[in-house]
Amino acid sequence: MVGLGEDGRAGLSPQAAAALDGAELVYGGARHIALIGAVPGEAAEWPQPFRNALPMILSQRGRKVCVVATGDPFHYGIGAGLAKAIPAEEMEIFPQLSCFALACNRLRWPQEECGRVSLHGRALQRIIPFLQPGRRVLALAWDGTTPQRLSEVMKARGFGSSRMVVMEAMGGPREQIRECTADTFDFGTVDPLNLIALDLVAGPEARVLPLATGLEEDWFEHDGQITKSEIRAITLSALKPRAGELLWDIGAGSGSVGLEWCLRNPGNRTIAFERKPERAERIGRNRMSLGALAVEIVMGTAPDILTGKASPDAVFIGGGITDPGVFEAAWAALKPGGRLVANVVTIEGEARLAALYAEHGGSLRRIGISHLDAVGGMHGWRSAMPVTQWRAVKR
Repeated sequence: MVGLGEDGRAGLSPQAAAALDGAELVYGGARHIALIGAVPGEAAEWPQPFRNALPMILSQRGRKVCVVATGDPFHYGIGAGLAKAIPAEEMEIFPQLSCFALACNRLRWPQEECGRVSLHGRALQRIIPFLQPGRRVLALAWDGTTPQRLSEVMKARGFGSSRMVVMEAMGGPREQIRECTADTFDFGTVDPLNLIALDLVAGPEARVLPLATGLEEDWFEHDGQITKSEIRAITLSALKPRAGELLWDIGAGSGSVGLEWCLRNPGNRTIAFERKPERAERIGRNRMSLGALAVEIVMGTAPDILTGKASPDAVFIGGGITDPGVFEAAWAALKPGGRLVANVVTIEGEARLAALYAEHGGSLRRIGISHLDAVGGMHGWRSAMPVTQWRAVKR
């Protein structure tokens, strides 16, 4: 694999150039093939759709194949996909600087202090968790429309005063760097190959995602079927999310627990099971507004809809614990060492949890929350319904 900059062959090391010229077959995008010019071997563009590229490359086993890619093939590039299918000893890599490294050198920003996110082929809402006051963020664009669309998201969320630096075709003769604030963006045409650097400034009414668990209910669209803020914080603590894990959120309601699970780490995923169509749609809207895109929504009635899904590392049952077969199906699917947490507010639910506690162990606790409320011209504490929570680890 040979990484290319916008300067094409001129930026290649002698070893990379030798690998390119020694290949029987060279694969790359149309832009990559144009950058390298003529080669002794055969040159072929990626197939459409792109997902057919890997089978096409693997079909050439036994030949000298060179894949040309942008910059560093292992930084949001094709390298990761190829490495899953081709043994490491059959690959030699000649990387260039990534676009993130180039941008930080242009701006004199320490790369380790910057948030980095790719919006290329991904939803724009991935930027939302990165929008934190005083933070520097590098966002790889999908195409020439990304800077304009990104500026609109930032204005809508109260970050209009933030500095935006749009860096186009870095490292080549077409390189251009332009700067503005999000609320004054008006660059017209932007090269499809661009990266946006953000120096974030939050306005007084900015919508900033807190880093702690237990977001206030107004962060979510809901119909009242939502795990309340304080209970949700305790529930997530009980679920003990770890990087890269999968949660099953059964009876998801607004999706609040599963959404916050995904916000804890970019590699976390949730499958939200919900039987009511209007609630499933609401979870989808919450997913986009929070940028917690790794939530898969599955509509139907448990336990039937649990069948065939990837085994979870943790399970939260916020609704349906008294329904026949729901716990049994979730417990059977849970990985060994996985955590299960169930919350109830009814006597019937408590009876079910007591029986499960007697059979499987774990721990039970009752959580009571009171809020200050007006009592005539004075104030007093108004108690919410207590929540009984069972926590268990599958041995």
